[in-house]
Amino acid sequence: MEDEELERDENNLQEKGEEEALREQEEEAPVRKRVPVRSGRGEASTGIVCASLFLSQVLAAFPLTEEVLKEGLSLLCKTSNGLAHAFVKFEAREKDLTDISLLECFIHLRYVDLSENKLQDLSPLSSLTNLLWLKVDGNLLTSPCLKELPYLQFISFGQNRIKDVEGITHPRLLNLSLKGNRIQSALGLSHGQLFNLQTLELRGNVLESTAGLNLPKLKNLYLAQNAIKSLEGLEGLEQLATLHLRDNSLESLDGFCSSMKCLQYLNLRNNRISSLQEVAKLQVLPMLQALVLMDNPCSTEPRYRLEVLAVLPYLQRLDKEVFEQEEQEEANRIRQERQEKEKEMEGSLQ
Repeated sequence: MEDEELERDENNLQEKGEEEALREQEEEAPVRKRVPVRSGRGEASTGIVCASLFLSQVLAAFPLTEEVLKEGLSLLCKTSNGLAHAFVKFEAREKDLTDISLLECFIHLRYVDLSENKLQDLSPLSSLTNLLWLKVDGNLLTSPCLKELPYLQFISFGQNRIKDVEGITHPRLLNLSLKGNRIQSALGLSHGQLFNLQTLELRGNVLESTAGLNLPKLKNLYLAQNAIKSLEGLEGLEQLATLHLRDNSLESLDGFCSSMKCLQYLNLRNNRISSLQEVAKLQVLPMLQALVLMDNPCSTEPRYRLEVLAVLPYLQRLDKEVFEQEEQEEANRIRQERQEKEKEMEGSLQ
């Protein structure tokens, strides 16, 4: 279907002409006033001149040009009202761009990839109210704040310089990636606005807690490679199915609760869990099927796999290996023996 659509778009492009399609979009959008940049003049010492030249190279402006714009535009489709045609896809990766003001005119864009540039400001994208998909990985952004876009479903801010999560308020957002930034807390996430979010990627930040992740429709949560020491605020994640907590600093498994009734996969690899008694705290997760505990101190304890299965009888895989029938039978025997001993002890106390 996509090939047929692209073929139709190419035929339409040949009939209308590329220049006509560009002109059609520019006529529909408001004209942007261009302001010339002025530079001051004056005498300076050789050292100051060299320093100024160095700074100008470091902070040199590389605005989006019409030539780069033409190269990056593709996928000619009908506009939302069906009365015209416009390009809906734009890609400009690794262009050293610092200014994308020219995109303000292209209000029909739906898919935009501006990864690996030098952008610090995304405000020109605020006029793209038809945007569905946005990728701005590898830029110089310090904030994910962007005017609310009513149809945006996917956005990726990976490998930027973002320190907080304030200002993400797109009501139809399904997938949000903030991996590889400098985020210390998730408290700024607005569950009142992100009520449709299903996948959140926060891997490779500096989070110390899970507080603030109260997102009722979240299904996939990736928190690997942080500095998380405590699990807080997880009770609202009733639809969560996958949770990655690999490469953190957890010593305790306090924080899981019975309201997390959909959690099936839990990755706790390479934390600091030293006792298998902590694993018993996962009994509140009724649907847990796969658990990863390797590279924790507790994974070196004798009969490690059997001990885990004895505590979590519904578990199907541990450290990516399926439990064999013999292991299940032995774990059941261990569990029954312990239950009998507990009853005996209760009886003797009475």
